[in-house]
Amino acid sequence: MNWTSYALLSAVFAAATALLAKIGVKDVPSNLATAVRTTVVLVFAVGIVLARGEQKHFGLLTRQNWLFLGLSGIATGLSWLCYFRALQLGPVSRVAPIDKLSFVIALVFGVLLLHEKLTWPLAAGAALIVAGVLLTLRG
Repeated sequence: MNWTSYALLSAVFAAATALLAKIGVKDVPSNLATAVRTTVVLVFAVGIVLARGEQKHFGLLTRQNWLFLGLSGIATGLSWLCYFRALQLGPVSRVAPIDKLSFVIALVFGVLLLHEKLTWPLAAGAALIVAGVLLTLRG
């Protein structure tokens, strides 16, 4: 499979995540729900690493890898905590589109910090996403 196939599968699983999480946070503290989800993700990810024999590459991790993967983990945790609380308080049909603004924010960061090229089609797509989010909030 190529990267677009994986990206599409990611979107499908993210959609499932929103629906399953909305049901899962009912009547429990959102932080507890996030902790349960995170534990499942950890066990699942470690299982995949062990099944594929990738633990032998552990020594390849540099200080920079550790730093940025660690910061990414913190950002993921904060994102999930906020996402679960938002799902607990609001409808999935409103929470999920706002969450997808992460694409637009990542695009801006990619251009500003990583010097990625911004093309007109990419900018137009980002503008359409923002417009779509704004439309969903009015509905």
